[in-house]
Amino acid sequence: MATLTKERDTPEIANGGRRVSLPVKGGTTIYQGALVALEDDFAVPAKKAAGLIAASRAEETASNLGADGAVSVQVSRGIFVYVNSAVAADKVSEAHLLQPCYIEDDQTVMAAAAGSSVAGLVIRVDESGVAVEVGYGLTAPAILSFPIRTKSEAKRYPI
Repeated sequence: MATLTKERDTPEIANGGRRVSLPVKGGTTIYQGALVALEDDFAVPAKKAAGLIAASRAEETASNLGADGAVSVQVSRGIFVYVNSAVAADKVSEAHLLQPCYIEDDQTVMAAAAGSSVAGLVIRVDESGVAVEVGYGLTAPAILSFPIRTKSEAKRYPI
């Protein structure tokens, strides 16, 4: 198709496509509130494994006892608070703000990339957990070179 030569009314999906329905992998149960990932084009509870795509948070429990795709699950893209890793070396900290964090399991995120997939972008870290922006197609290589900003730099120069 040729480039535009006049204005175009580009349609917008209701709610910005924040909520989507995904086919669930056969033999899988996804619990409401779980971090959901795509594995071979089907929704699964997030787990530590390379090559997954973080989809977002399950809005319902979905149990697929049948074939791949026989059941679907509603997920919402957004910023959600997940549990921080219990392993000291894998804990997400304020040094990780605005950088990717990685999937440890369907409710836990971690800082270590090795053997895992990107969960999303770290928005906040506090005693309640790690606020992660999930479901917007963020994938990253296992090794990234982002400048690390201090807390005071983040306040002075917000992104």
